[in-house]
Amino acid sequence: MKLKSLTIALALAATSASSFAAEKEGFFIGAFGDYYDASWENVRGSAGTNVDDSTGWGAELGYRFNDYWSARLEYADMDFDISNANPAMTKTSMGGDRLGIDGLYHIDGGPFYGIFGLKQIDVMEKLTFANVGAGYQHYFTDNFAFNAETSIYQGLDRGYTDVAGKLGLSYLFGNQTSSAAPVKPAPVTAAVVPVAVEPTDSDNDNIADANDNCPNTPMADAVDANGCTLYKDTKVTTSLLVTFPHDSAMVKQQYFDDIASVSKFLKEHTDTTVLLEGHASAVGDASYNKKLSKKRADDVADELVKDGISRDRITTVGFGEERLKNTANTRAAHAENRRVEAHVSTVERVKVKR
Repeated sequence: MKLKSLTIALALAATSASSFAAEKEGFFIGAFGDYYDASWENVRGSAGTNVDDSTGWGAELGYRFNDYWSARLEYADMDFDISNANPAMTKTSMGGDRLGIDGLYHIDGGPFYGIFGLKQIDVMEKLTFANVGAGYQHYFTDNFAFNAETSIYQGLDRGYTDVAGKLGLSYLFGNQTSSAAPVKPAPVTAAVVPVAVEPTDSDNDNIADANDNCPNTPMADAVDANGCTLYKDTKVTTSLLVTFPHDSAMVKQQYFDDIASVSKFLKEHTDTTVLLEGHASAVGDASYNKKLSKKRADDVADELVKDGISRDRITTVGFGEERLKNTANTRAAHAENRRVEAHVSTVERVKVKR
């Protein structure tokens, strides 16, 4: 019956609400009447002893941080009904108290709020409870308010589940800004909003057609302020190395693909020329080696000409044994020195990609 009466009181308070005074902040104090519905059986230290309902009073001290959050410390002086499993025993009462801390979240800064906290109740033994609940707060003035709450308590030491309710008054210190009086909204005047017309961009390069000097630019290309493809200069190079047997200028078939690759590069870059440098090992007469190295360069040049490269784009020179690649006096070093080398470079204009 007591719990039912508390529920009715909460409903009546909600229906009689006026506007909540928002923009609250500061310390507050409160006093309340308290009802606690306990169902503790076989309380520790007294077999067969049960702790039942309690009524009492309490006080609280807290701080309102802003419209949405507040916290408080609570003390309640409680008077519990004590019963016994033995029907012959009459009910008695026993004093107890409750200490705890709560966090309050004021929903949308309004009168209704959620509660979560931690409590210690001392009656026959000290037990710790976690609690959650809901409340309603009605401000009569900017500082003075009526409060109604109900909470569920869950025992952490023992598995008790209890219900409690509070009705009380609180006072919030400091000057508070009231929003009790409704603010009449300003009349709304229909505004004519001009509709922006997106400029046409046919090739999707972020340059409007009216300013695009290069229509239909590929979508993958980066463009300049005029809508034209951006290019960057990139150095490209190809190289050739052909080696020869001792006292020979004949080009082996294994190098034909490498020579064809140089030929392809020269065809793709028609402004380039190639210098073929012939070399010999230090074995034998130096004058003879110089002629032999020139013959090696000329034979490689002939292969390029066969592949369609104009002879006037090719220069050959024989260095003989003047520029040895390996100065050791070994067969491997001599084989390394019998060679024709070429390096062709040019600068390409390459598209910049988005």
